[in-house]
Parts: sequence; structure tokens; C-alpha cells
Amino acid sequence: MKLGACCSTGVGSSFMVDMNMQEVLKQLGRPDVKTIHVDLSGLNQDVADHFFVGKDMYDAVANVVGKDNVTELDSIIDKQE
Repeated sequence: MKLGACCSTGVGSSFMVDMNMQEVLKQLGRPDVKTIHVDLSGLNQDVADHFFVGKDMYDAVANVVGKDNVTELDSIIDKQE
């Protein structure tokens, strides 16, 4: 499985979400789950199985990969979320 994070440039909020996902997956003992962060122009359905994005990116990402494949985060820095 591959989890993705997306933002408009691929270096700001998506990178932060990606780092948080990596840390949480490590704590859960899930080395089998990979993560990636991308910008909106590099987004497609083959990049990841599911995406985690900030509220500002939800509609744009859902339009490309489908609403069932996107989780909208209230806070991109909250690891509990």
C-alpha cells in the first residue's frame, strides 16, 4: 500500500504530512506501507492508493483521484488525526 500527500507545490504542506505519516507508520510497526508527497500537477490515480490532504486541497485532489481515495485533514500537523 502507498499513502500520498498532495499540495500545490509538493514541497510545503505535502512534505509535512508525508513526514508525519512516516513517523506514525513507524510507531505502528508498518514498514510495508510506503508514503509519497506530490504536487498537484504530478497527481494521478496511480501515484498512491489513498491521499491525505489539507482542507484547501481536498476538492482539487478528489476531482483527480476520486473522493473515496482522499481524506481531508482538519490539521496537517496533528499526528493523532
